[in-house]
Amino acid sequence: MDATAPPSHSKSLASADLPRRVRAALERLFALGSDTLSRQLDLMLSDFEQQLFKLAEQARNPALQAGYFETLRRVRLHRSDVVPHFLGGLEEALAGIRDPAASQEDGTGGSLDFDELRLVDDSEVSEEGVLRNIALRHESRAGLPLLLLGQRFGVLAGAPAFDAETLPVGPHRLGKILAEASRTLQLEAEHRLLLFDAFNTRVMAGYAQLVEAMNALLARENVLPGLSYVPLRSRPTEQEGGREEDMPEASTRAAPPPPSGQAPGPAPAQRPHTRWLGESAGEGDTGAAGGNDENIALSMLQDLLSNRRELVGKLRNDGADRKHQLPLETPAVVDALAARQAEPPSPSKRPRTIGDLKQALLAQGRQQHGKAIRLSGQDEDTFELLGMLYTEIGRELRQGTFSNALLEQLQVPLLRLALMDRAFFVRSQHPARQLLNAVAEAGAKWLDEDESDPKLERQLRQAVDHVVENYHGDSNVFETANEGLQAHLQTLARKAELSERRHVEAARGKEKLVIAKRRAAEFIGEATDGQDVPRFLRNLLDQAWADVLTLTLLRHGEDSEEWTRHASATRELAAAGAGRGAASEGLDAHVEQALTQVGYHQDEATAISRHLTGGQDASSEDPASRTELAMKVKARARLGDDTATPKAKVQPPRNPREQSCYEHLRTLPFGTWMEFSLNQQGDMVRRRIAWFSTVTDRVLFVNQRGQRVDEQSLDQVARLMAQGQAKVVTADRGRLVDRAWAATLNALRNFAGMPNQPQGATP
Repeated sequence: MDATAPPSHSKSLASADLPRRVRAALERLFALGSDTLSRQLDLMLSDFEQQLFKLAEQARNPALQAGYFETLRRVRLHRSDVVPHFLGGLEEALAGIRDPAASQEDGTGGSLDFDELRLVDDSEVSEEGVLRNIALRHESRAGLPLLLLGQRFGVLAGAPAFDAETLPVGPHRLGKILAEASRTLQLEAEHRLLLFDAFNTRVMAGYAQLVEAMNALLARENVLPGLSYVPLRSRPTEQEGGREEDMPEASTRAAPPPPSGQAPGPAPAQRPHTRWLGESAGEGDTGAAGGNDENIALSMLQDLLSNRRELVGKLRNDGADRKHQLPLETPAVVDALAARQAEPPSPSKRPRTIGDLKQALLAQGRQQHGKAIRLSGQDEDTFELLGMLYTEIGRELRQGTFSNALLEQLQVPLLRLALMDRAFFVRSQHPARQLLNAVAEAGAKWLDEDESDPKLERQLRQAVDHVVENYHGDSNVFETANEGLQAHLQTLARKAELSERRHVEAARGKEKLVIAKRRAAEFIGEATDGQDVPRFLRNLLDQAWADVLTLTLLRHGEDSEEWTRHASATRELAAAGAGRGAASEGLDAHVEQALTQVGYHQDEATAISRHLTGGQDASSEDPASRTELAMKVKARARLGDDTATPKAKVQPPRNPREQSCYEHLRTLPFGTWMEFSLNQQGDMVRRRIAWFSTVTDRVLFVNQRGQRVDEQSLDQVARLMAQGQAKVVTADRGRLVDRAWAATLNALRNFAGMPNQPQGATP
């Protein structure tokens, strides 16, 4: 292809031979990427133009200056073509993910043709090397999100996971797309390298956040929605005085259901819960039974209920009484309940229970038939089972919330449904169970009272009213009621994600600042190592000049020209302070200008610059003036100092149990929910780990709305876990209805003298 010819793209998502769901997911992904990248590319071109103009002004050679201006003219003439060609290349890469050559395009596959060997021009080597270095740098910074995105693209492509080099939206592919798109600008080799540098600093600066946004989008599209990466860790041994149930479970990466014939993935109890309030679990998540699994679960549940019924019958010794009672068939029970479905909640202070409905039903039957009646054994079990489930749900609710009244309204429809379809109990994705969970979680104990949402309450009331008014045996009524509710919950989840992301970006900014401050202090230490710098000058370096280095690292990075100049100045200042040489010409002006950029007034910057560049000779000045300057510098707020954050108290070393909890915390994926005890009465609150830093040891917590509510150290949280005041919410205990159902099954097993099974196990 000619160097000046614009690249052509023959393949689009609309014309690609892809399944409908895959195409839809890729189109949404392309919309996200094009919206973000197009803005950054425009800014990149603007920066590039400014850089060319600046170089032209500084050029001392007229021919060189004319070259820069000619390049600037071509850029302004053709810049409108760059973004469309770049987006076209991106769309072509996405559209070709299922092409056989797509996964080998950037790889090393294929045979080597020695007839095609040739000497490569230096400009080609330089260009390829620059792009590869840029890609490797950002591949390292976004390593984990890229790994997860490669797994999801593997699902979309129906192929093994993509690595960073073959990923259509990976840093390597984006660099190649830019190289092709930039040919429209008709740049010389050295000017192309300047453009690639602008691409690195402007476009790729937010690449890690873009990859995370792509992961979140594909998760919402149900492409491995529960996927996360957590290194396998062996379960810690029980420590003396500790209970086994308090020990942190080994975390594993959440994986999709295995293909037929393969071993199953990790149990749900081993995975942390990461979903937002009311979000329905995806296929393959905890409790999702289907086909033979559902039949087995129902059979085992029937055995548990039969054992319970036999034991209760023996204890009551009511066999003779049942022989004289009139059996009531299931259709009659369902019809009798239908008459009570529209009844308003009981006006009494005591809420109605499933047991109350049963007694009212039996009393009504006795009046109609003139003799005592009884339910069939299976119907009796259904009443008892739903009653136990409601009891366990009630333990998780705050009293006096709107959820209590809505759950009471759902009693009759759920009873009628369970009498006709007992799969409701074992099918986690049953729409009635999803509705029950959404209503219950809106009034859960772990929510703060100020987290109530009037719009959500209105949606829940509408869903429950729809069921009460329209359910007459058709389970699709629950599905219809649940559709609007789930859509609203998804909207809330997206809003919470956006809010959470803003707080995470702010926290990451703080982490970058901490890293920059540490690197600045480290570099000053390296520059002054072995040199006898007076204490006064060393304090100026450690405080005033350290802010200059910190700001330079934040704005430009350690690979920048600005950092190189400041690093060289730091070494000169250290040598001058130790009396090993005079400062070079212009160093004082350089230091003075740098200090004003971090907020020092002109007179203060001039004084500090004079002392630093004057070295030990400045010690002859008036001690009072030096003391006054030192006090001003010390009293000045340092770059990034947060006076509102109290300094952490020095804690004793962690014991083995606390260390185990600490290591476990560092393996948790972002988004994991934790429960914190509020008092000795058992009240608790849920908080979501939005982000934590292994550099600063800080962990950011948000609530159900994605709002920042707390920030602690990993060490503090680990100590709370060791004391039993905090625990990780696992996938099997994430949804309230699943917790209640697991407790119900354990109660049945206890009644039958059987050992309890781990949470989330199928009955």
